[in-house]
Amino acid sequence: MIQIENLPIDGEIYTGVKIETKPAPIVVINGKKGFLMCGYLNMEAADKTGAVAASISGVNSFEDLLNKDVIKISAKAREAGIREGMKGREALKFL
Repeated sequence: MIQIENLPIDGEIYTGVKIETKPAPIVVINGKKGFLMCGYLNMEAADKTGAVAASISGVNSFEDLLNKDVIKISAKAREAGIREGMKGREALKFL
């Protein structure tokens, strides 16, 4: 199953995509400049393509992406002001 939702977060609308896979889902929240992603997705590929991306592990939902800590960021995300240890909700403001 694929779930796509418009997510109102702090006065902005973001698009969330969740793909049910085993043993855990793939979860992404897309912003205007970049995206939050679960640990399944590859940060090396994000860097190679110049994406503004932040990765959060151990997520099963959009709420998990918003409330857990960023553990990896792309070079472009660092330039945008995102840092490891930020909550996903905070990082989303830069995306």
